[in-house]
Amino acid sequence: MTKLLSVYVTVPDLAVAEAMAQTLVAEKRAACVNILPGVISHYVWEGKVERTEEVAMLIKTRADAFDSLAARIRALHPYDCPCIEGFSVEAGAESFLNWVEQSVPVAVSVEGPKS
Repeated sequence: MTKLLSVYVTVPDLAVAEAMAQTLVAEKRAACVNILPGVISHYVWEGKVERTEEVAMLIKTRADAFDSLAARIRALHPYDCPCIEGFSVEAGAESFLNWVEQSVPVAVSVEGPKS
């Protein structure tokens, strides 16, 4: 089986999350995107401690599609420094993992899926 990832991304609001999820799935960079509203983030930005309400996204994809996925997220994302973190999937329901693998083709380039 191909190595799979869950990719964690935060965005400023639900509208951005919905638009990004639609694009990533339609372009076959992601098999599935879960949108998790209500995230509260605390961090230091430009020397100040910040508190921001955000929306988290959990994206299921293949490890070999990460570079393309991350590039597309950066292109769509309104933040200067978006959170894009990939976590290896070590185990899961075989039928689900097979579906993720089959849903994201190897041939997805940074520019988009091949026809």
